[in-house]
Amino acid sequence: MAKNTKKPWQGRFKGKTNKFVEDFTSSINFDYRLAYYDILGSEAHSRMLNSIGILNNSELKKILSALKKVNKKIMNGDMKHNNSLEDIHMHIEHELIELIGDTAKKIHTGRSRNDQVATDVRMYVRDEILTILDDINELQKTIIKIAEKYSSSIIPGFTHLQVAQPVTFGFIMMAWFFMLERDKERFVMSFPNVNLCPLGSGAMSGSSHKLDRKFVSDFLMFDGITDNALDSVSDRDFIIEFISNSSLLMTHLSRFSEEIIIWNSTMYNFVDLDDQVCTGSSIMPQKKNPDVLELIRGKTGSIYGQLMNILTIMKSQPFAYNRDNQEDKPALFNCGDTIIKCLKAMNICLENLKLNESITKEAAKKGFSTATDFADYLVKKSVPFRDAHEIVGKTVAYAISKKLSLDELTVVEFKSFCKSIESDVYESLKVEGSVNSKKTFGGTSKKEVLRQIKKAKKLINAYEKG
Repeated sequence: MAKNTKKPWQGRFKGKTNKFVEDFTSSINFDYRLAYYDILGSEAHSRMLNSIGILNNSELKKILSALKKVNKKIMNGDMKHNNSLEDIHMHIEHELIELIGDTAKKIHTGRSRNDQVATDVRMYVRDEILTILDDINELQKTIIKIAEKYSSSIIPGFTHLQVAQPVTFGFIMMAWFFMLERDKERFVMSFPNVNLCPLGSGAMSGSSHKLDRKFVSDFLMFDGITDNALDSVSDRDFIIEFISNSSLLMTHLSRFSEEIIIWNSTMYNFVDLDDQVCTGSSIMPQKKNPDVLELIRGKTGSIYGQLMNILTIMKSQPFAYNRDNQEDKPALFNCGDTIIKCLKAMNICLENLKLNESITKEAAKKGFSTATDFADYLVKKSVPFRDAHEIVGKTVAYAISKKLSLDELTVVEFKSFCKSIESDVYESLKVEGSVNSKKTFGGTSKKEVLRQIKKAKKLINAYEKG
């Protein structure tokens, strides 16, 4: 970095900035990640200035050539950071001045760092959303494969972590799929709010130059331009929305992780995770820990924290730009990085998960999981449901006292609770019968699970086509 680090705003100042203050106010250590977008925005702005006669063709050619050189220098890691230059915008401007002198100083005509950073961040968030959407889609495809493989595999369904009713593993996987589909829809719905171009808004009130904002917007592939200059430089709603959507996505990934961790525990042994997604203990040689899933569960807290962070940053800000907004980027960058890593990690875990089908089927038989089916059986014998509920409750209590399961009771014992019970009751007490009887739309019968899978595949195809 050349020694000449004159600040573009220092004409107003007589004294030098305190070194500690320079370091404290500098953001280059994190906003360097916006370099690509800043250079792209500078190219768009320069081309627009040329189109309205502020830059001639020769000047534009010099600027575009210099921008390519600076971009290459940054990509190669050759640009040194200097806190006296504050941020990535001033670093790039400094590099351009070093290369082409006064011509570079013309680029900032009609542009403020306020609308410049707002544009850079919008392009960054736009790309993060597209990456996250693709990663969710890949995870959904893995879930569909598991659902197809285990569409008939029986596993206990839980409420309050107590055995409730038998379901299939494919049914549970499809529940996960549709949760992720809502996440995908939320990111898609937020995209139009992000994809508007604020460049040309200036510091807060627009520009006296006849800037062609649509030219810049089209060049940068935005859907349109922001309507109000003051709002354009002040708005961080799209970041809040991004982190909010990410928080809900992480809630889902954390819930998935929790279920797998429980299923994988020694006490359950419902699923096996491949060695490549587990770690061991430094003292207990027998241990095989689901650390990847535990980390996903743990990282959820950091995303929640970033949501509260950005909300707090914005809650008391007067219009227009305030330096508080510099702190939006660590929250944003941490969120995007974490979400993308966790989606990939969850996908790898699911690709290396095996259901222990015989164990889950036996577990589904425990805890009187077909008691509701027994009550439904009585309803079909013209017993009012509330009476049936009481009869089944008493029958279960009796079976517990005898240390028997429901299907181990004799017909005579059943009849002591309700004379309508016949030998056909045993069919309703089988877990297979229970699962396949749930034929209502959205149920756990194989036919319904296959319907859900078919719909899921259509959603995936629709996303990938467009």
